[in-house]
Amino acid sequence: MTGPDSDSYRRVAGRFASGIVVVSTELNGAGHAMTVTAFTSVSLDPLRVLFCAEKIARFHDAVLARGVWAVSVLADDSEKVARWLATRGRPLEGQLDAFRHHPGALTRAPILDDALAAMECRTTAVHDGGDHSIVVGEVLAVSEPHPDGGPLLYYASRYRRLSGEGG
Repeated sequence: MTGPDSDSYRRVAGRFASGIVVVSTELNGAGHAMTVTAFTSVSLDPLRVLFCAEKIARFHDAVLARGVWAVSVLADDSEKVARWLATRGRPLEGQLDAFRHHPGALTRAPILDDALAAMECRTTAVHDGGDHSIVVGEVLAVSEPHPDGGPLLYYASRYRRLSGEGG
C-alpha cells in the first residue's frame, strides 16, 4: 500500500458508487443549484440528511446564507441536468431555466419535476470538512414524483445506470 496523493485518492474513492442529487436553494428570488454525489441519510430519529459543498463554490455561500434547501434525486435519464449543474462558472441567473422545476412548498427551494424523489430541508449544523463543508439538515418534507424510475449513479468518474434488477 502506498501513501495517497490527491490523484490516487480520487481514483480509489471513485470506486465507491454513489447516487446523484441536485441540492438547491432560493436566495433573493433566484434559484441556485449544484450537482452533489456526497449526500447521505444520517438519522431516522430525528430525520436528518447531509451533503458536502465545496467551500469555493458559489452555491456554498448561498445555501449557508439561506439555511433551507431541497434535494432532488436524479433519474437515470438526467445526465444532462447533472453535467450542467456541475459546470463551474455557469451563469448564476437562470441556471435552472432549461429544466422543469417548481418551488418547494416549505422552503421555496427549486425541486426538479422529473426527480425520482425530493426532500425539503433546514440546516441544523455545518461542520468543517477540509475544502468542503458538511451540511446537515432536518428533513421537513418528502415527495416521490417518479418513484418507479431508476437512479443516475456516479462510478469511476463516469455517469452510470443500473443494468437490471438485483436478486
